[in-house]
Amino acid sequence: MRPEDLADTRPLLDLEAYFDGPVRAWGLFQDRFGRVHRPFTADIQGRIEDGELILEEDFSFADGETDRRVWRLRRLDEHTYEGRADDVEGVARGRLFGQAFQFRYTLRLPVGGRTWRVRMDDWMFLHEDGVLINRAVMRKFGLPLGDVTLVFRRMDS
Repeated sequence: MRPEDLADTRPLLDLEAYFDGPVRAWGLFQDRFGRVHRPFTADIQGRIEDGELILEEDFSFADGETDRRVWRLRRLDEHTYEGRADDVEGVARGRLFGQAFQFRYTLRLPVGGRTWRVRMDDWMFLHEDGVLINRAVMRKFGLPLGDVTLVFRRMDS
């Protein structure tokens, strides 16, 4: 599937409007065998600053660990975004069409005292009720490690 294939889908996803303000996400990681690991919540505070969408993400995992990621996304044209975060290698690339956003990047992921470089292929889909569903496939050496599933909800709606 390509983002362009979803150009006629509705409702239209407006990333800046959706993430400008408080958002909460609930998620989990499933390994390639379907086993659930590390359920989490994320409190996200988004804002527009100097033409960029800033997303401050604070994660709380079921095992008590916490983490933080700050994304800086810039819209390049009607359908194209680029993004940066401290634990992302290089530049993330995003494409927005209709109700869907695809975001691809290489994440530096701490695992057992080492850092793995994993490829992320994120897909977000907006639904009529304002719920945003995200599924990300995580790969290393081209092989699937598992999936991350998230459900987002604006906290002011």
